[in-house]
Amino acid sequence: MIDSTCSLTRNRAMVLFAAAFTLLFMSGAAVPAEAASAARSALVAAMKKGGNVLVFRHADSPAALPDDKTAERDNLKRERQLNAAGKEGSTALGATLKRLGIPVGEVLVSPAYRAQQTARLAQLANAKIHDELTFEGTAMTETVTPAQAAWLKARAAALPKTGNTFIVTHSPNLAQAFPELTPALAAGEAAIFAPDGKGGTKLLGRLKIEEWAGL
Repeated sequence: MIDSTCSLTRNRAMVLFAAAFTLLFMSGAAVPAEAASAARSALVAAMKKGGNVLVFRHADSPAALPDDKTAERDNLKRERQLNAAGKEGSTALGATLKRLGIPVGEVLVSPAYRAQQTARLAQLANAKIHDELTFEGTAMTETVTPAQAAWLKARAAALPKTGNTFIVTHSPNLAQAFPELTPALAAGEAAIFAPDGKGGTKLLGRLKIEEWAGL
């Protein structure tokens, strides 16, 4: 009983430490290297344990549409697609998840090619496409409905049935659902949430796509 209580206390302390670090980081305050390392370790431990929701902005993709020569073979609609950096980052993400033993549960992805490409290269298997994770219009006329934003926010607060839930979406959707995330998530960046099982959730931290390989 004592060992179980101590373990629970340590887990809670790790989560609280990671959350405190996130608040410091987002406020712009300088964070000592040792504290940053400890917070990253706590974040990895939480993800390895499972029960979290990782919400990603798709990896880097240029705004210009590909032509017949540059389009990927399966990009039949000639949509935006990942560039070299986006592909490399997504592949490294998948390798890190496997190396660290971070369990992947449900995978929810926008129907946009660049989002599906991100999930595929990261080896997020059995991805399910959800229209709620995309948006209407171009970069100049982005439209995310209140219903879409509410859906994404609710999914980030839903306790995973197994492992960690992975969601791949877009910047406009993230901005509408999580206006408190400042600065906005960069291409490929993830916000890691810990649902409490009662409809609430807590931001544990953020990871840029290039940071995964160093975990």
